Amino acid sequence: FQQFSDTGSRKEHVKITSEPKPGFLERLSETSGGMLIGLVTFLLAFYLLFTNEGRALRTAKSLDEGLSLVVPLDSIHGISQQNEGRLVHLAGALSTSKPLFDPSYGVSIQAVKLKRNVEMYQWVEYEDSKEYEENGEIKKETKYSYNTEWKSEVVNSRNFDREIGHKNPSAMAVESFTAVSPNVQVGSFVLSKGLVDKIDDFKQLSLSHLEDPHADVTRGGDYFYHSDNPRRPEVGDLRVSFFYAGLSGDDPYLGTAAKVSLQLFLYFASSVPNSVTSEYFFLSSKVTVIARQRGDQLVPYHTKSGDVLEILYPGDLSVEEVFQKEHESNTVKTWALRAAGWLSMFVGISLMTRIFYTLVDWFPVVRDLVNVGLKAFALCVASSLSLLTISVGWLFYRPLWALLLALLSIVPIAVARSRVPPKKQQ
Repeated sequence: FQQFSDTGSRKEHVKITSEPKPGFLERLSETSGGMLIGLVTFLLAFYLLFTNEGRALRTAKSLDEGLSLVVPLDSIHGISQQNEGRLVHLAGALSTSKPLFDPSYGVSIQAVKLKRNVEMYQWVEYEDSKEYEENGEIKKETKYSYNTEWKSEVVNSRNFDREIGHKNPSAMAVESFTAVSPNVQVGSFVLSKGLVDKIDDFKQLSLSHLEDPHADVTRGGDYFYHSDNPRRPEVGDLRVSFFYAGLSGDDPYLGTAAKVSLQLFLYFASSVPNSVTSEYFFLSSKVTVIARQRGDQLVPYHTKSGDVLEILYPGDLSVEEVFQKEHESNTVKTWALRAAGWLSMFVGISLMTRIFYTLVDWFPVVRDLVNVGLKAFALCVASSLSLLTISVGWLFYRPLWALLLALLSIVPIAVARSRVPPKKQQ
């Protein structure tokens, strides 16, 4: 067993550029362009927030509909005509018709997917910039540093600040690819393409049992190296690794893909070395599927709410566990899009009101106060409008909650107004 260590040299240089400080009209022109971008971002936030609420509620209704209709199958090895067209739930081991094979490296495995990952040893440029004002000019100091690293994509050295001494090859001699089994089954049922796409829990394939495939290729650890000296790689050298997903057969180096019980795991834990036991514990080819039965195929199920149910999870899960995971996933996605919508609205308002900052930016104290005020204004308005938009999205689904959110949207503005001191009576 050999493990090659990466070595790389690091180079760096500093570049300073300067340009005259932009005048008032130039800054005003730039701000006007930012206002247009801000308007587009502001309008996009409304669309994102409104459609997200409809999508979230539609998905939740579809999941509730699916939970009420799903039929657990008693056996995965027989096709019952009574379940034709119905939403079914089943769990079992994956199976494929034949192994996936990479003839270039002699790699073969009985799995749903086999991915060849190719990396090139090449130069990578990093930059760190800072701006400052000096003698009425805006100066930008940029420190460029270069390091050699393994990268799975070709880094275009033509875009480097200094390509001389840091030139990378324009392409890789070996390409990455992913092979997918044309026929994937659970028992007697064939999985649709959409279900197969969900099998993406890739694990790195151990190459310890393989020999060097060619005279110019050397195996080190779990990599094949295209290098004269893998311990000291040069720019342009390649290393190749393999990953698999959905183990679907027995492999003496990976463990069994058949369904096993906890008692069997415990038996292995007491009779095999720890290194092998860990592989058995982490490998799993059993999946849980919820989809529509069409003959011997499992295909998407279209709900009355307008969504599609085509669900696959690793492991053996009950119907309730599957739909709970789907509801949790829907909740996370909903809140992520809400946050993105609010941020988009905040940025849009900030860009549209930036012109007020530009008008007073030559007065340091006034400029800072205006900047704080504009940020607070953008924060309050973005929060209020986001809540109001969400309430409108709920109007036809949950009218009471929509009303409560609409009232809540007034709170940020009310709080901001309450902090403004009343005018003194004349």
